[in-house]
Amino acid sequence: DDITGLNGSGRYVRMNGTLRGTAWGWSLWEFEIYGTGGAPNPTPTTAPTATPHGSNWALVWSDEFNGTSLNTSNWTSEVNGSGMGNNELEYYTNGQNLSFENGALVITARQENPANYQCWYGTCTYTSGRINTQGKREFTYGRIEARIRVPYGQGIWPAFWMLGNNIGSVGWPNCGEIDIMENIGREPNIVHGTVHGPGYSGANGIGGPYTLPSGNFSDAYHVFAVEWESNVMRWYVDGNLYFTLNRSTVESRGQWVFDHPNFIILNLAVGGAWPGNPDGTTVFPQRMYIDYVRVYQ
Repeated sequence: DDITGLNGSGRYVRMNGTLRGTAWGWSLWEFEIYGTGGAPNPTPTTAPTATPHGSNWALVWSDEFNGTSLNTSNWTSEVNGSGMGNNELEYYTNGQNLSFENGALVITARQENPANYQCWYGTCTYTSGRINTQGKREFTYGRIEARIRVPYGQGIWPAFWMLGNNIGSVGWPNCGEIDIMENIGREPNIVHGTVHGPGYSGANGIGGPYTLPSGNFSDAYHVFAVEWESNVMRWYVDGNLYFTLNRSTVESRGQWVFDHPNFIILNLAVGGAWPGNPDGTTVFPQRMYIDYVRVYQ
């Protein structure tokens, strides 16, 4: 819930609250408080250690990003300026666009003038970061969730997603792709959950959107999750189920290719066929904050 009121100086203050539970007859809330000048760099709060509400999932792996560098037992930084098949404009650097602040991983997209990197279109205009768990942390089925505060602006494209670990042998989309959260800058209050596979890839992916009741996703942290089972997938935002996809629905379009290990990807793209390119309204740098990634089975 959002609460707006006057502080002691007579200025309006907005508080974003999340109900965390009850104790001794009281409701326990967690608030993030913002002044009129906009939200500061957020400080993640410690999320509850209990399993997700209404489920029997048990935590099997997590990265809480409480250190000062990327845990290379979990993640690899991808280095690439190919456009990633989407005509994206960023060059993904080898960790130079990653940082750690207040217990969160920060992926920063920067406008360069110019960058000392070559992209598919020439000297790169933007740099950013993309990391994955390929060959290190791979999972078949489970509840995969992350607490993220997304950036904003035309042409900005943050994502939390997975690919089948057989991509090297069968290629995309035959490996399968599960998009847990995608947001494009021109839709600041909408995220998308989607799957891609043979017969339902690219613009023909199968998925659904979630629209915030108020405000934008860049205003505060939100928890994005997918529950992936052998015959069904369910997508959530902040515990709200917004899209369910059954195996039979997928198989009416093509092969279900989600019965083998997947690895996790976090990235912040700039430009591309879907979001379009940045324009005069886009502010840089843009930052994607990730409080944690957790896997339950």
